[in-house]
Amino acid sequence: MRWCCGATLALLLASGVRAAPPHEHGVARLDVAVEAARITLFLDMPLDSLLGFEHAPRDEAERKRVDEAQTRLRDAATLFSIDPAAHCAPGAVALNAPVLSGAATGKDEHAELAASYEFACKDAARAGFIAVGLFDAFARLQRVDVQTATRKGQMKLTLKRPAGRIALVR
Repeated sequence: MRWCCGATLALLLASGVRAAPPHEHGVARLDVAVEAARITLFLDMPLDSLLGFEHAPRDEAERKRVDEAQTRLRDAATLFSIDPAAHCAPGAVALNAPVLSGAATGKDEHAELAASYEFACKDAARAGFIAVGLFDAFARLQRVDVQTATRKGQMKLTLKRPAGRIALVR
């Protein structure tokens, strides 16, 4: 999977804007990079916000929650709806969380999910918004801290339940 999406993302990361904040339950971080023909989203969040726990599943009920969360996480078109003016189609989705693959974590550790979503677009610059369905998909999530990088510049915003729309134009 490709985790880099060119000059726009490099600008975002090099600016120091994406410093890792402390682990905070109920809070996700979402970075959005808009290029000419692609929009890439990077999602980081505590597994507690997805599952209600941060350890490897211990019983059938927890395994079922993991399976359901993975299904929702892989449905890029439901989690992120991009302005139809950009003519985008969902592409690659990558999920990285050892607990989701059955790996155990230490008792005192906090476990995170890192995910990336790529959308191929005919004209990504025409996207005026991204509707974010994370609050609908994950009831424990209360806030999403967003950073965007577009040709027009960078910006930060915070989405709080129930708001779920990122304006990409200033």
